[in-house]
Amino acid sequence: MTTSRHDPEATAAGLARDGVRAVRLLYTDLHGVARGKDIPVRHFAGLCEEGVNFCAAVMGTDLRHTPVVGGEVGYVDFAVRPDLETVRPVPWQPELAWCVGEAWALDGSDHWPSCPRALLERVVDAYAERGLAPVVAPELEFFLLERDPEAHGGLRRYVDELSRVYTVGAVSDPREVVLRMLLACDDLGLEAFAASHEFMSSQYEINLRHSDALDAADRAFLLKAAVKELAVREGLLATFMGRPFADQGGSGFHLHVSLRAEDDGHNAFADDGGPDGLSPLAGAFIAGVLDHAAGLQALLGPTVNAYKRILPDSLAPTHGNWGHDNRTAMCRVPLERGTRARVEVRTGDGAACAHLITAALLLAGLDGIERGLLPPEPVVGDAYRADDAHAGTRLPADLGAALDALEADAVLVARLGEDLVSTFLAMKRFEVERFAEAVGELDPEHVSAWELEEYAAHL
Repeated sequence: MTTSRHDPEATAAGLARDGVRAVRLLYTDLHGVARGKDIPVRHFAGLCEEGVNFCAAVMGTDLRHTPVVGGEVGYVDFAVRPDLETVRPVPWQPELAWCVGEAWALDGSDHWPSCPRALLERVVDAYAERGLAPVVAPELEFFLLERDPEAHGGLRRYVDELSRVYTVGAVSDPREVVLRMLLACDDLGLEAFAASHEFMSSQYEINLRHSDALDAADRAFLLKAAVKELAVREGLLATFMGRPFADQGGSGFHLHVSLRAEDDGHNAFADDGGPDGLSPLAGAFIAGVLDHAAGLQALLGPTVNAYKRILPDSLAPTHGNWGHDNRTAMCRVPLERGTRARVEVRTGDGAACAHLITAALLLAGLDGIERGLLPPEPVVGDAYRADDAHAGTRLPADLGAALDALEADAVLVARLGEDLVSTFLAMKRFEVERFAEAVGELDPEHVSAWELEEYAAHL
């Protein structure tokens, strides 16, 4: 059976009445890439209970199509079962609907251990046991590029003018591509409520409203898929990779997080009578994230390229710290309080997997809550130039170091699942080795053609 309360036959019949002829069943791999199959609507209901089979090695396959993990067990299958609550017609392709699924063992006994969406469901359940529901608002930045064989890495920027930040219209989007993306994503049901040009040349952001964690991760995952598909339809390439150009800053994947008390619906991070208007729960959550900051970084920055974004003065944090309305800190607490009290985790790279980083951050915060941790003093002013006593723990400087930190974090490994972590580590260490063989030393001032070829079209 599916996890949805919806009836497969009724869902398929309703889609057919609306003119939908096929359902695109999508699921996330550990990269955050949308994988899936197209299914004629008349066959969809019959596949809902047992799911649609895929070779499970896809979860351990790198972006150069190497199955790093999976061969040792004979390239077995898993089954992806749809969550019918996520079915949504596609506005730019009326004969098609999208649906998000998750991976199960073929016998239906349990989820596949390296399925990021199933992991997030387990994390949400762990909060529910404490009477809490995580609420998340994703913020994603991306670059729009044109293919040009004469350009470095074969890619050049769609708009290449400085100081277009927060501008809209033809001056920053001459073909109105982003406006069409915004409207299409909202029509797709992603709750996309605003879009603008960001700080870097040809960098854009589409904002999504907050919701419960699983729905928010689903919508962030689908936003990436939609933006990349719509860009191709415009003859462009959209990339969420962290830093595609050495002369520009990078793209982040920021998550705004709060906790809702399930008994009365109040924001459990808010406390009008507490210090700074924040509850002890909010402080413990922040402390948990900071306590696991080094290990989290492997998931938040899952590529070689991601660490070229983590530099001083880049608006990407370099240390595990927190501050009030401070964009140089890892955990920024915006000035809003009451119902809008929240923590913004700013370390995430645009290339990160939505379900995986949401789950990992929530697990770290939950560990802080369970242990009753207290956060350090907030960093004030420019965290890049704070002394060591106030700056916090320096984040890993490269992917290899971050992977070592993740492996050494026994709490994170146990809660994420040893199978998931070992698959991720093996795949990513192979990526680090390939980069070293092809390029050599990591140079934070240079983005290699290898990185553009490896990441730009996929992430």
